[in-house]
Amino acid sequence: MMYPHGVFSGSFLLSQWRCGFRVSKSAGIAVHKCEEFVGDFIMRAPVCLAALVGICSSHLAFAQDAGVTYSLNGAPGLLEMPTAQSADAGALAATFSYADGLARTTFTFQITDRLSGSLRYSIVDLYGDPTSTIVDGVFERGFDLRYRFNDETTYLPAIAIGLRDFLTPGRFGSEYLVASKTIGEALTVSAGLGWGAMGTRDGFDNPLGGLDAALDTRPIFDESTPEGQLASSQWFHGDAALFGGVEYQINESWGIKAEYASIAYPQQAFAPAVDVETPYNLGVTYRPRDGVQVGLAYLYGTEVALSGTFSLNANNRPGMSGRETAPVPVKVTATNSRAAATWDRAVLPEPVLQSALRTLLEAEGITLSGLNLTDTTARVRYVNGRYRSQAQAMGRVARLMTQVLPAPIQTFTLIPEDRGMPLSATTIMRRDLEQLENQPQASQTMFDRAVFADARDSAPPAIAPSNWTWGLGSYFAIIPFNEGGSVRVDAGLTLRGIYTIRPNLVIAGALGQSVINAAKDDPIADSTPDVQNVRTDGGYYGDDGVPVLQTLTVNHYARPARNLYSRVSLGYLERMFGGVSGELLWKPVDSHLGIGAELNYAAQRNTDMLFGFDEYDYDTVTGHISAYYDLGNGYHTQLDVGRYLAGDWGATLSVDREFANGFRVGAYVTQTDLSYDDFGDGSYSKGVRIVIPQDFFTGAATRASYSNTFQTQLGDGGARLELDGRLYDVVRDAHVADLSDTWGRFWR
Repeated sequence: MMYPHGVFSGSFLLSQWRCGFRVSKSAGIAVHKCEEFVGDFIMRAPVCLAALVGICSSHLAFAQDAGVTYSLNGAPGLLEMPTAQSADAGALAATFSYADGLARTTFTFQITDRLSGSLRYSIVDLYGDPTSTIVDGVFERGFDLRYRFNDETTYLPAIAIGLRDFLTPGRFGSEYLVASKTIGEALTVSAGLGWGAMGTRDGFDNPLGGLDAALDTRPIFDESTPEGQLASSQWFHGDAALFGGVEYQINESWGIKAEYASIAYPQQAFAPAVDVETPYNLGVTYRPRDGVQVGLAYLYGTEVALSGTFSLNANNRPGMSGRETAPVPVKVTATNSRAAATWDRAVLPEPVLQSALRTLLEAEGITLSGLNLTDTTARVRYVNGRYRSQAQAMGRVARLMTQVLPAPIQTFTLIPEDRGMPLSATTIMRRDLEQLENQPQASQTMFDRAVFADARDSAPPAIAPSNWTWGLGSYFAIIPFNEGGSVRVDAGLTLRGIYTIRPNLVIAGALGQSVINAAKDDPIADSTPDVQNVRTDGGYYGDDGVPVLQTLTVNHYARPARNLYSRVSLGYLERMFGGVSGELLWKPVDSHLGIGAELNYAAQRNTDMLFGFDEYDYDTVTGHISAYYDLGNGYHTQLDVGRYLAGDWGATLSVDREFANGFRVGAYVTQTDLSYDDFGDGSYSKGVRIVIPQDFFTGAATRASYSNTFQTQLGDGGARLELDGRLYDVVRDAHVADLSDTWGRFWR
């Protein structure tokens, strides 16, 4: 559905990343928009990360610890080897590195002060069998975790433990302990002990073998090992080896690195084909500005490597703190007027007040949806189309109410609405606005005095909005690292429209037309013939260069009872499936817990993306029971249990970290009852997602955001419908837990 605010989005595997600029005819609002389309295969990560980097690099201020540089593996470190140093909490880095036969793209997030995680995509040449042959361009993916035990002190080094490529028994799987000590202001010395791939150079018996004899032997990885299995049977097993190195920061921009690497890259079948003549690596780093690092390295006496790292910090805006206009001041009423029991409706009739308030709210990007007045109370229902924080929108609405409403009206109830649903009812007193506007601790005091409640029974009737809006946008997609090393390019136009029958009943659709369509190759062969190709045939969809129907749905949202929200969608739900989708959410305004249920009947669309369903003759019933919980301090969890599109049963666990400025990073994992062979390239799916508010970069008030999902693979197992407007994300930003996170913006 198309609303006054947009979302810039993408997906890495089995997707094409498309971005554009949309103009709403009715509202005259320009909105960035990016759609997610299922399409081609492999290594979408460089494209989407490059876009993120481009956005970051266009702004002047970034946050990066001057003492931390990134390795070729994308985490704080030397060249190939890690250190015990950590970036600042909230640091997000994208690293691209290339050496002959080994290209890596890594996304690293510093989750807390001491815990970090990385997602890596690699294209690597492998030794064949026999090793005299080389297999070019094999795709690898991996996850890393690292935890730093302590802060460095005057005498004690920082010490960290790490797992590299730990989710699957992969070629780069390693574990390590490392210590780092800074000497003076410029020199850092690191030394460590590595296992797995990091224990192959001059390895010795496992020092942990005395704890358990099983640790002396490491299970062997080969081509027959099923991917997707947790590699815990390898952790800290087998031989260990020493590594170490130094880094010297010449000045704020230039630094040099030298290391002794414990990775031998042995010449054996299906191992990385990296030539190694010496364990010594040398490199230089250059940081022309905060948040940008480029590097040049000479590895193993044979290879030259190039790298680039682009970083920002989720805690710190690279743009201005806020470029929106200052709010209208609170209008203070006279004491005698405030004490009056009523107001003269002949002098100030309700239609006049409603018209005046609507005009003022429109200037703030807020649409008046309903107004109910009594002698002493006012209930205002509105749609926030501009401010990311609902608390900031509430503050703006409340100030404007003091400008318009008669003095005897002392009780304001603010009711934000989305998709025609009243989301919450926040009651504040006019006298509190007048007294607290310029006082210390005014935000917290106002929050403590406010009363939050369900809005179902208190919202005034909604005013019918304008019926028709449309938007025309463009997209451009570059799809590198395809089969055979080719690059695909696709560009075109997207036409979106929405017809509002009632505030909570709309018809929405989107048409797409490729102008440069190079996606003519067939998708990768089906590796799971016994499972319906609910995602792996995505490359066939919309690849013939003619206009396609991306979506066309009738959507109804409602409040069936207190604390309950509902959604029903009918039509062409996404690019691969059509049908009927229903959802019910229980979410009290003041609760951290939400419970949802979704049930769908879905039929697979024809690959021409028009109106037919006969090409596959496949339909299924799918649905989930979902539990959502706000853990506080910006941490959110979600557990979905149910049936997926391919008929498999299982669960998806998601954990997200959301910062007060709206920056959001999360990870998820899905496990179903499909066998390793049938799931497709693994036994479970996992990924990392990121949502960055547009105002994080620009400072301008907007509800638009940039988002991407980094996935290891997108097979047929664990696949869900890609639906717009699922209820929890629509509802929660107007409830107490989310309001409290951004309530400091109430007076902005």
